[in-house]
Amino acid sequence: MIMNNTVANKIVVITGASSGLGAETARHLADHGATVVLGARREERIRDLAQDITAKGGKALAVETDVTDRNSVQNLIETAVSTYGRVDVLLNNAGVMPLSPLENLRVDEWDLMIDVNIKGVLYGIAAALPHMKTQKSGHIINVSSVAGHHVFESSAVYSATKFAVRALSEGLRAEVKPYNLRTTIISPGAVQSELLNGIHDAATAQQLQSFVPDIAIGADSFARCVAFAISQPENVDINEILFRPTKQKL
Repeated sequence: MIMNNTVANKIVVITGASSGLGAETARHLADHGATVVLGARREERIRDLAQDITAKGGKALAVETDVTDRNSVQNLIETAVSTYGRVDVLLNNAGVMPLSPLENLRVDEWDLMIDVNIKGVLYGIAAALPHMKTQKSGHIINVSSVAGHHVFESSAVYSATKFAVRALSEGLRAEVKPYNLRTTIISPGAVQSELLNGIHDAATAQQLQSFVPDIAIGADSFARCVAFAISQPENVDINEILFRPTKQKL
C-alpha cells in the first residue's frame, strides 16, 4: 500500500523494462496511477507489456531503446517529454551480469557490463537531467546491487560496475540540490530475474544456479522499494535502499 498516493500521475521512464525488475515495477507503478514509459531493446516485449497495462486501465508507452547508444536513450527521454510534457522519474534499471573469473579473460563481457551498467546509467542521466533542472523537480533512481557493496568470487567486473553506480549516484545527489531533485540507489540481493541467464561461464552459472533460485524473492519486492522511494513527500529524499531475501547470507 502506498500512503498518500504521490505515485499517481507521475511520468516514470524505466529502462530494462522488458522483463524482471523493470517489467514488474512498470506494472506496480501503473497500478498506482503512474504513467510509465518503457524502454528496452526487445520491442515486442515492451509493446506487449504496454498493451497489458493499458488494457487494465493504466497508461503506458513503449519506446525501443538500447542503453549502450546515447542517441537511443536521448530519444527515450525526448519521446516521454514530447508525449507527456515532462519526466518526473527516471529508473535506470537496465543491467547485465555475465559473471566469470578474471583469469578466464571474457573481455567482451567486461566491455558489455561497462557499456550497459555504467555508460547506460550515465546516458540516462545526461538525457533526463536538463529537463529536470528546468522543471526544478525530478527523481533519478539508479540500480546497483548487493554486489555493489561486496565483491565475491567471479564478480570483480560486475561488482566494479555496481560500485561505480553507487559512486555516480552519490556524486549526482550532491550536485542536484540547487534544482530540488531527488536521487535514490537501490541495491537488490537475489531477486527473480533473467540475470542468471546471461552468465555464459559454465562453472559460475552452475554454482549460482545451485542456490540462487532457492532463495530468490519476487521482483515485486524491488517494485515496492521503487514505489516507496517515489511516494515520499517532495522534501524527503530516500538516498539508498539495500535489501536481500531473508535467507541470503552474502
